[in-house]
Amino acid sequence: MWSAVRRSGAAWTRALLLLQLLLAGPGGCLSRQELFPFGPGHGDLELEAGDDRVSPALELSTPLRFFDRSDINSVYVTTNGLIAVSEPPAEESHPGLFPPTFGAVAPFLADLDTTDGLGKVYYREDLSPAVLRLAAECVQRGFPEVSFKPSGVVVVTWESVAPYQGPSEDPAQEEKRNTFQAVLASSESSSYAIFLYPEDGLQFHTTFSKKDENQVPAVVAFSQGLVGLIWKTDGAYNIFANDRESIGNLAKSSNSGRQGIWVFEIGSPATASGVVPSDVNLEVDDGAEYDDEDYDSVTHLGLEDVGTTSFPFEAPRRGDAGTHNVPSVLSPRRLTTERPLEAPTERTRSFQLPVERFPQQQPQVIDVDEVEETGVVFSYNTDSRQTCANNRHQCSVHAECRDFATGFCCSCVAGYTGNGRQCVAEGSPQRVNGKVKGKVFVGSSPVPIVFDNTDLHSYVVMNHGRSYTAISTIPETVGYSLLPLAPIGGIIGWMFAVEQGGFKNGFSITGGEFTRLAEVTFVGHPDKLVIKQRFSGIDEHGHLTIDTELEGRVPLIPFGSSVHIEPYTELYHYSRQVITSSSTREYTVTEPERDGAAPSHVHTYQWRQTITFQECVHDDSRPALPSTQQLSVDSVFVLYNQEERILRYALSNSIGPVRDGSPDALQNPCYIGTHGCDTNAACRPGPGTQFTCECSIGFRGDGRICYDIDECSEQPSACGSHAICNNHPGTFRCECAEGFRFSEEGACVAIADQRPINYCASNLHECDIPQRAQCIYLGGSSYTCSCLPGFSGDGRACQDVDECQPSRCHPDAFCYNTPGSFTCQCKPGYQGDGFRCTPGGLSTVAPPIHHGPPVPTAVIPLPPGTHLLFAQTGKIERVPLEGSTMVKTEAKALLHAPDKVIIGLAFDCVDKMVYWTDISEPSIGRASLQGGEPTTIIRQDLGSPEGIALDHLGRNIFWTDSHLDRIEVAKLDGSQRRVLFETDLVNPRGIVADSVRGNLYWTDWNRDSPKIEASYMDGTHRRILVQDDLGLPNGLTFDAYSSLLCWVDAGTHRAECLKPSQPSRRTVLEGLQYPFAVTSYGKNLYYTDWKTNSVVAVDLAVSKESDTFHPHKQTRLYGIAAALSQCPEGHNYCSVNNGGCTHLCLATPGGRTCRCPDNTLGVDCIELK
Repeated sequence: MWSAVRRSGAAWTRALLLLQLLLAGPGGCLSRQELFPFGPGHGDLELEAGDDRVSPALELSTPLRFFDRSDINSVYVTTNGLIAVSEPPAEESHPGLFPPTFGAVAPFLADLDTTDGLGKVYYREDLSPAVLRLAAECVQRGFPEVSFKPSGVVVVTWESVAPYQGPSEDPAQEEKRNTFQAVLASSESSSYAIFLYPEDGLQFHTTFSKKDENQVPAVVAFSQGLVGLIWKTDGAYNIFANDRESIGNLAKSSNSGRQGIWVFEIGSPATASGVVPSDVNLEVDDGAEYDDEDYDSVTHLGLEDVGTTSFPFEAPRRGDAGTHNVPSVLSPRRLTTERPLEAPTERTRSFQLPVERFPQQQPQVIDVDEVEETGVVFSYNTDSRQTCANNRHQCSVHAECRDFATGFCCSCVAGYTGNGRQCVAEGSPQRVNGKVKGKVFVGSSPVPIVFDNTDLHSYVVMNHGRSYTAISTIPETVGYSLLPLAPIGGIIGWMFAVEQGGFKNGFSITGGEFTRLAEVTFVGHPDKLVIKQRFSGIDEHGHLTIDTELEGRVPLIPFGSSVHIEPYTELYHYSRQVITSSSTREYTVTEPERDGAAPSHVHTYQWRQTITFQECVHDDSRPALPSTQQLSVDSVFVLYNQEERILRYALSNSIGPVRDGSPDALQNPCYIGTHGCDTNAACRPGPGTQFTCECSIGFRGDGRICYDIDECSEQPSACGSHAICNNHPGTFRCECAEGFRFSEEGACVAIADQRPINYCASNLHECDIPQRAQCIYLGGSSYTCSCLPGFSGDGRACQDVDECQPSRCHPDAFCYNTPGSFTCQCKPGYQGDGFRCTPGGLSTVAPPIHHGPPVPTAVIPLPPGTHLLFAQTGKIERVPLEGSTMVKTEAKALLHAPDKVIIGLAFDCVDKMVYWTDISEPSIGRASLQGGEPTTIIRQDLGSPEGIALDHLGRNIFWTDSHLDRIEVAKLDGSQRRVLFETDLVNPRGIVADSVRGNLYWTDWNRDSPKIEASYMDGTHRRILVQDDLGLPNGLTFDAYSSLLCWVDAGTHRAECLKPSQPSRRTVLEGLQYPFAVTSYGKNLYYTDWKTNSVVAVDLAVSKESDTFHPHKQTRLYGIAAALSQCPEGHNYCSVNNGGCTHLCLATPGGRTCRCPDNTLGVDCIELK
């Protein structure tokens, strides 16, 4: 009895210690000591040694839930890295094709061997409070929004197991051993699986297959097994890793935020059709936000206890819009996403530069897609080692790049400061712009003050270390109570604090790219406030950008009070890519005068913060930062202006060594701000109290007074020939003259002359679009236009010939007219090719469709037929369509772009090009379906581009930007950009164009007021089309043949349609899980689903799901588009000769409008209606 008590106490102690280690954050790989307790001393049973062994049934006191079952009362453990929910058949005792016929949980399915003491397999059901709590905390980390209290846990450990070698032993694997663990935790309502892979625990990734007689990779997967009462078929299954690279990275990555720990929801109402993986990334971002919105460029935030190693942003959760699964080379710039309508949450934007610049130490792995051996149309050229040569844009223009053995690093040149990726001139004033969001409770009030898109602006005098921060439109109900929170702006002071010899301020370390999480506890009050901030570097205007979120409660400070904060010091502790600090401070509140007296009170609050950033790890010679630096804030000024509703903070900051008092050696005027240098000058400390003032680069003077250098006047040739030079304070900018463009080398080169040449080749002819007519070159400047077969007209305007009037098909066949052609199909009860039909019984096989006269191959550069294109993490795939049926066996990757998070897709049926939006850079790109390299057409002035639409007649693209809250238009090459809408938009996403009628439609999933809007393509006649009974309208599609506008809604879980000219709407299907994007073709809608990671077909005629396609890799799907073999018939007034417009031609119903781009210079653009 005593020994049992002692053993239980030891288990408690070890489990609690392990819990602290597991929750300490993503500091490093999982060690073997951090696995769940295992071995005979913890009550484990031991599986019989040998090859292909299966344990007796392990009876469970708490039933396991698995997929749609809730009655699993026993499990079986096998040697081969698998837990079975029913007894495996003898013929399936060794690994074979996946999925097996029985339900299976496979943390490492491979042919393993424990013969002759080559390892052990332990298993048990554990009901001890310590292990139950440990399992609950692991699940909580992976699914933060779930309240999970397990009543039973199954722990299975494969310790130092060997690979099965086969007849010819491989010496390279002879000494290799694997250790890993699977934990199944169950409550009355749900079950979760936790897979743990310790550092160096997976020493081999392949084993010898008895079936294939060669080495095959292990598999991480779940399988429902066979389903059905009479006719058995494979049930649902999910494969999460099945290649060497993914298996090799299991210990290095995670889906739960802790290296080596993977969490999955395996049994609940949400898993009937598939296991739900956790979606918490190792990267600080997780999602945009995207915060998808959580894709998270934005992350949902919640109050939580924050330790010095905690994530600065809470990760997206089950039921959220979740985070884009991002390849290992990318630190996601997230998209703004949403969760189904539950308790409202606030969000913050998160942006981060691609990690190719400074590779992360814990890359995400499991969703990285490998390139198929065949069928790839094109792929990005990626090098295993990133170098300066292939990353020339990763460093600041004021930095130099150096290659090292493992990668490259950037460092600012003389006269500039920063981390190399971001550099600013030393001593130059800086501006910081951003937004503040959140919910703050004041005093005991049960109603929070909500901030939404509140402006924050800061001005920094760098050579004094002074920062002036203003937050506007702060209600007086909270304004005075926020006065003590000067460090909201104080982080900007730390960034540009005056640097004492050998010490570095925040910008020198981070380049203004980092996340900060601060927790403020008010002593003597039950109040706590969490401040979450993301700094995103320098934007195109030269300003630093910041997003701030406030959550929590602050003590009430009476109206009209003033707050005084004494100067203070704060210690900053530095470790690899993480900075922490904590301090206790006082502030004095002086209330308005009453009865001749002004009461004052001294209050105390405690600050604790964590700053995470990325540093270059390749340069071992770079001096290490001091482990501790002291920030000295010499003066603090706080003010709330009740009339202007502006909150102001001003602080003077310097950074240096830890010290008590102020030694004379540190009283140099450069450090204490008494130097008197110009605001555009750097102060250079000398011995003792000596110093010099030196004008910043781009300025001239004695340092006390500095004047801007007009580089354009002093260096007329600074921009080169055919360029215009524009002077700016401290710098200058060049732009090419009209008719010229920048070359790759940065020089202005002439745009190709397009006057008297081949009008057909230069596409300057007046013939109808290529789907209806061809331009025939006659030499010189002459050409003629001719309608294609199946069309009639003069070549400049061609109309489709209706071959079904009269029908050319058999009398017992249906005739379907298509643009330029027709098809025939025998009626039910008949069989044949449509041109000949004979009576016959109803067949279970659809009769073949005979296509009419073929369209010339020049018009159809794609293989014959229509394809679905859909975006998945890091790539675009295609699925051919036969009629409306997806040919799943022929699905192939079209584009591999592992450094991108592709969201929206649009297809140009004229040039056979696919266009996409990418939130990682962010950018808009395109590629030809005939092959070749992808190109980026827009990368400037984008926030979070999501939906994209294309007018194939007017040759324009339209896109939504959910970060900038606007809709823009541009030509197909990205030129001639114009903002159409930038008001009354909150979360614009889906967008489609009706090219023939000149209409534009888009969704806005604003949680407070979701809507679907319409306008003409020129931005006029804007109107709300649908506003009632919407939740989270995501995807939108317009079918040119039926004129149906359809959408999918992740809040109402419905697919609906309407004709824009008619008020009534129709519910097509209810019960959708989490639809994201939708497209239409023929009789079907096709939508992507975030919950099932699949493409789902919906038959519009019968309002039923008719087919589902699960891509091989189980990662999130985004945009979807139909790549048509021919364009829909019709034309608009921009179809020919750009509608006679000099620049943008934007179609309207029955007309067109000529518009100028936003950046048009001079008077060469003419606007007409």
